[in-house]
Amino acid sequence: MDLHEISLQLQAGKAKTVKTLVQQAIDEGIPAKDILEQGLLDGMNVIGEKFKNNEVFVPEVLIAARAMNQGVALLKPLLAEAGVKASGKVCIGTVQGDLHDIGKNLVKLMMEGKGLEVVDLGTDVSADTFVQTAIDQDCQIICCSALLTTTMGVMGDVVKKAEEAGIRDKVKIMVGGAPVNDAFCQQIGADAYTADAASAADKAVAYCS
Repeated sequence: MDLHEISLQLQAGKAKTVKTLVQQAIDEGIPAKDILEQGLLDGMNVIGEKFKNNEVFVPEVLIAARAMNQGVALLKPLLAEAGVKASGKVCIGTVQGDLHDIGKNLVKLMMEGKGLEVVDLGTDVSADTFVQTAIDQDCQIICCSALLTTTMGVMGDVVKKAEEAGIRDKVKIMVGGAPVNDAFCQQIGADAYTADAASAADKAVAYCS
């Protein structure tokens, strides 16, 4: 079976077909890791690039991600059996005082589409929660999102709390959202600012490799 077909169907957002093809590939004895990488992640990578270039938009990304999740659900037990681990672990959330989550959700999808494990803390997340989660869950990266200028300051608190907790040398801190820019990222001592979800995922993968 041609795994590229899974990639193409995923890009088209055909969740049912993707599920059927993944099951077919499993039945044919194709390794789960190959199905994941050459089929599902390959398709999500294409969507990510197209999103970056404004060739597809949020709805297409969400539909493709839904298709990917259907396939991943079938592969999870097999990947665990084969001892295949996610390439890295990230905790992500919108900072305290801010309830916007569309950007955060997109970043999460793109990161999962790159094979990272993502712990989603939701919105209105305190600096302490970010840092404690990174410690408890052994995350390599903390991702903070903000849409309001009034809540951006919390990102600085996350950096400070990570320093106080003694994990700053082990955990990268990434920031993003409409009011955030590179200068602000440097000012608070965070590691990276990315302008869009696909770039954030690429950066995260680079940090974890």
